[in-house]
Amino acid sequence: MIKLRLDRIMVDRGISLSDLAVKVGITNANMSNIKTGKINAIRFSTLDAICKALNCQPGDILEYIEEESEN
Repeated sequence: MIKLRLDRIMVDRGISLSDLAVKVGITNANMSNIKTGKINAIRFSTLDAICKALNCQPGDILEYIEEESEN
């Protein structure tokens, strides 16, 4: 499972959701969905814009967490 850690980077950079949304060029609602992980996919162009705005790498905001099997 991939988890988004955008909130952590935003706090580190001292940027608000609305400021980041403006810099990335998407709505506050869409940025909020990304921040809270309520998405199933993200465009590379959006990821690129987020990384540029936050001066970070994709790996700084994406984290792989292995899911435990139910067997």
